[in-house]
Amino acid sequence: MSKIVRFSVSLERDLLKRFQRYCREERFATRSEAIRQLIHDSLARRAWIEDAEDVAGTLTLVYDHHRSQLRDQLMKLQHDHHNLIISVVHAHLTHDLCLEVILLRGPARQLREIAARLRGLKGVHKGELVIGTVPHEDSQK
Repeated sequence: MSKIVRFSVSLERDLLKRFQRYCREERFATRSEAIRQLIHDSLARRAWIEDAEDVAGTLTLVYDHHRSQLRDQLMKLQHDHHNLIISVVHAHLTHDLCLEVILLRGPARQLREIAARLRGLKGVHKGELVIGTVPHEDSQK
């Protein structure tokens, strides 16, 4: 087993409370065990689909539409990657927050790249990419 390394994590109070509830419900002995497991699971999911050439998925974004220039940046990135985007659903969550669900299809690496760019924009509060491989038609027979 590798040497254990300590590091710190800063979280919003509400997120910490939810994480502690998760740890109790899943019966983790320590928060470190839970974080290790979550990191392991996340990396395993990513590795599983790392080089898939044909994947489909959704990118869900929650963002502050009052943030200066954010809407224009989102539009530009979406238009720059129109070949990967099937559809976009937009909803108003509150006076300040919007939800967008972007349906994507293409090589996994490209979907992760556009997701990272969109999630990284200032004013985006949450961004989650969920992807799965698309079975080839001959494998369905």
